[in-house]
Parts: sequence; C-alpha cells; structure tokens
Amino acid sequence: MRLNLLPAFAAFLLTGTAMAQTPVFPNDAALMQVLQARVEDGRATGLVLGVMEADGSTRVVSFGDPGAGARALSADSVFEIGSVTKVFTTTLLADMVRRGEVSLDVPAQTYAPPGMTLPTRNGKAITLAHLAEQNSGLPRLPGNLDLSKVDMANPYAAYTTEMLMEFLASCELPRDPGAEFEYSNLGMGLLGALLSHRAGMDYESLVRTRILEPLGMTMSGIALSPEMQAMLAKGHGADGAPTANWDLPSLAGAGALRSSMADMLKFLDANMGEPKNDLERAMRVAQTPRFPLGGDAEIGLGWITIHTASGSFVYHDGGTGGYGAIIAIDNKRNVGLVLLGNRTGIPEDIAMHLMDPSIPLSAPPAGDRKEVAVPVEILESYVGTYAFDALPTMKLTVTVEGGQLQAQLTGQSRLPVFAASTTEFFFKMADAQLTFKPAVDGNPAHLILHQGGMNQRATKE
Repeated sequence: MRLNLLPAFAAFLLTGTAMAQTPVFPNDAALMQVLQARVEDGRATGLVLGVMEADGSTRVVSFGDPGAGARALSADSVFEIGSVTKVFTTTLLADMVRRGEVSLDVPAQTYAPPGMTLPTRNGKAITLAHLAEQNSGLPRLPGNLDLSKVDMANPYAAYTTEMLMEFLASCELPRDPGAEFEYSNLGMGLLGALLSHRAGMDYESLVRTRILEPLGMTMSGIALSPEMQAMLAKGHGADGAPTANWDLPSLAGAGALRSSMADMLKFLDANMGEPKNDLERAMRVAQTPRFPLGGDAEIGLGWITIHTASGSFVYHDGGTGGYGAIIAIDNKRNVGLVLLGNRTGIPEDIAMHLMDPSIPLSAPPAGDRKEVAVPVEILESYVGTYAFDALPTMKLTVTVEGGQLQAQLTGQSRLPVFAASTTEFFFKMADAQLTFKPAVDGNPAHLILHQGGMNQRATKE
C-alpha cells in the first residue's frame, strides 16, 4: 500500500572523473529507481546515495522530500548520521593509540576524569578495546535514563555527565568484560568521553581537529553552523511526520554527528585503498576484525565485517528519531558507498544489496496481508505498556484512538497497527508484526514483536 507523501523533489548529481574501468555499481538510472521505489512505497521520505568506484570516481543520486522549507536533496544536504558517528569515535581511538596517547588494553579507568568510576567484574577491568569492540558488558543504554519520563522527541538531551557517572558507579556487569558482544550506545558514548578527557578537549573539538579538518569535511559536526543549517534535510518519524533533531551532550561519541554526502564521501575515500598518511593508517587498524560476532560477522574497533558467499565488506549503520544512515566498504574491490535518509529507519538492505547483489532488497511490508475487523472491546483489552524482557527500559505503548490500535516504541513515533486476526496484528509502515497473548495459568499478559527474523517478548506492566 502506498502512502500519500508530500510532493517529492528529485535531484541528481554526478561528480568525479570518467571511469577508466567497468563500474561495480549499477548505472545512475538503476540507482535512482531503487531510491524512488523506496520513497514511493512509504518506507522513506528522502534518500541520498553516494557510491565510489575502484578508480576513486564518485556518483551521487538523490530522490524524495527534503522536508518543509528545506532545499532540494543533493550531495550538500545535511543529515544526522546517528551511530555512524561510532566509527569516527573508533578512528579517534586508533589514531590516539598510534600517537601514544592511550593504550587499547590497559583499564579504561586510567583515562577517566576525576569522580568517574568504571565497573569491574571478577577482577577484570573494562578496556578501551572492550568499549570499541562492543563487548564491555555495559548495557545498551544506562539504567538511569528513564525513557518513560524524558521528552521522546529528543530523548538524550537531558542526560548529563553527572548522571552517566552516577550510573557507572552503581552498575553491575552481567558478564566479564571481553566475554560477549552486546551493542552498547552507553559504551561508545563513554569511549568518546574518555578520549575527549585524555585529549583535553570536548568531543566535537577532538573530532574536528583530528578528522574533519584534515579531511576537509567543512559541512560536518555536532553544532549546526549557519551553512549546515541552511542545507539541513528535515527529519521525519516512521509515520512520515516531521521530527525534532536529537542532541546527545554526554554520549556524543555514540551518535551526535551530522554530515553531508559530499563530506561523507571524503571520509569514505580516506577509509579505502592504500593508506597515504598516519590518519588513514589508523583507519585501517580500526577496520581490522578483532572479535567474532557469531555467524558470518566480526567486529573491529567499531567497524563490523560481514562475510558473504562472494566476499566480505565492512560497514556501520545508524539512526536517530528522524534519520537513517549507513556506510559500507569492500576493501578487496576498493569500492564503497554511503546512504543517508531523513526518516526513522535505516535503509540497510539497499546498501547491503548494492554491496552484494545476492543479498535481496526487503519487500514492501504488509503488501499481501488482509486486514480484518476486530471489535473495539478486544482492541481495548490490549491497551497498556509492555516492557521487553531482554531490555526492560525499552517499552511498547499500545493505545486505541478512534477505533484504531496504535503502538509506540520507546524513542520512536506512534504507528497504527492493523488486525490480521483477533490476536495477530501488523504494521503497514514497517516490516513487523505483533502477537498478543493473554494472561494464562500465572503467565502474565504479553506480546511478541516479530521483526528482522527475531521474536521479542514484552510483558504487560
């Protein structure tokens, strides 16, 4: 089902020199067709895609709505890049190791500011390597970030360094550092804070001094310069409604950066090919796999390596309340891409498919599902807040408005859900489904969120 979008604006830009060899990526018309299809099926608002071929030439295509009052999408449009920020943080780490300013394997407590105490377990300390490899044992989010009490339009804005220090002082690790992968925004935000303290400057100044300025990335940073503000693509929630920009004052290293495609292609270029300077040598160290993630994936310092039948590539993706981004590099073929969007949700499948065509594009959600009518009293029996068993701070709030069941995940927009039966429901704006289970024989009422091949239980509070 297609959504009624705002009038779309399409833009197209070709940069770089004529290619001297057969390009790896599809031609411009084919790339544009992929972006247009994603916007028109309602899963994106606007997208800007940049690809770099083996000879260093780049192509940029864009399609969609930049948001009310914003300039047409182009290589100069500015987006929040969310967790793609993490590979800037780990680039800083690798570069500071090269400079002799920090060490990967000594306790991270060594670099902590006065008053900050990092948790340990069984006498084992968290190291900077653990933070970068996402195996520190720290949770995804700090437990004292109560998402039920914050402004979900900007959920991290009020989380202070003092709150971070308070949480770390009381945190009990569930496993030894280095034992198991667990993606942690907290851990990467902490890494950025530790590196900033060691360097004697705030995170943005450190990134600007060590990465952005050397690479000529003038349209990137945390604070929006007048030039960046003028080119900002407006963010949109999963329902297509405009959203506020996010701020991460104490966890900046986890996801605070904003950038343009033109700048991100400079970062991509510096991460590809034979390194030409010390910064680029540090980037290659950051990409090198260090810890297994299970299956066909490994993680280096932030960068994730995925192995497929036809080869391997490194990548990182990210999303905020109104934006999605991904960067991917195939070092064997010396090609890469960046994809930026101004809507909640990461268009990861597009990037993966372009890097390896054997990885399919995801189908539009709910295209063949038939909606049925369900009595409102049954819908109302599902109303409530459901906390995910694996992460209790992440909750799904279910309401009924005008006879329509609505669901809102922590940190995201409220979305309508539609009945396939009296207990099975589906989203039309995301490839996800809900199954409601009543309380039976002492088992509390709960739901199961089916998404991305996973079935995640959330218990009704």
